[in-house]
Amino acid sequence: MNELGWLVPAFFVIALLYASVGHGGASGYLAALSFVALRPDEMATTALTLNLFVAGTSFVSYARAGHFHWKLTWPFLMASGPCAVLGGAMRVSAKVYSWLLALALVFAALRLVKEFHIPQAPKARPPSLAVALPVGGGIGWLSGVVGIGGGIFLSPLLLLLGWAGPKQTAAASAGFIVVNSAAGLIGRLTREGIHYGFLWPLLIAAFAGGLLGARLGANHFSGRTLRRVLAVVLVVAAIKLVVG
Repeated sequence: MNELGWLVPAFFVIALLYASVGHGGASGYLAALSFVALRPDEMATTALTLNLFVAGTSFVSYARAGHFHWKLTWPFLMASGPCAVLGGAMRVSAKVYSWLLALALVFAALRLVKEFHIPQAPKARPPSLAVALPVGGGIGWLSGVVGIGGGIFLSPLLLLLGWAGPKQTAAASAGFIVVNSAAGLIGRLTREGIHYGFLWPLLIAAFAGGLLGARLGANHFSGRTLRRVLAVVLVVAAIKLVVG
């Protein structure tokens, strides 16, 4: 398709930027795909599959560097996985999907431009189960419905509430995204199967960008200007989804 001419490099850059902070990039992929004539199911399953590759690559890089803490992450995963399956299995109208996705894109844009100047925590200070379970469940459900991994919602909470330092947050978010993306795909599979559209060239571009971004993230890569440009794209896509 003609759209691949700009989608391939766009997906490479999106994956690079998101992977540098431990994210999969689903919100960026969905923003780009919103400018193409695709059904919501095709958009969501494409973004979730790309998430698995990009966030998985990022998770391996951060885990190898010793930043992943299971004690911090497992309570969120215990609730988010099943809820993401339920969200992925739900049928929502195109209008409801557009509004939910638009809200997720706006939040993702704010997350891209907002920098958290928080000192590195010497140890992870995970929240209680009474807090982590509903937080993980809510994010998981929304992730399954919209087709994102949920890292854009989890990582600000981990940082702002002092539950983890920046590197621990990146590692936890990457693992969280992988689980939610897989769960969301399972939910969609039980509903009516998986629909991809034109996936494979985008998958290759995103995987390459994610691999490079994960390595750059270990070297404190910022990419501040590019992230702000991407944030503008997300907002424009959100407006398009709502206005039509």
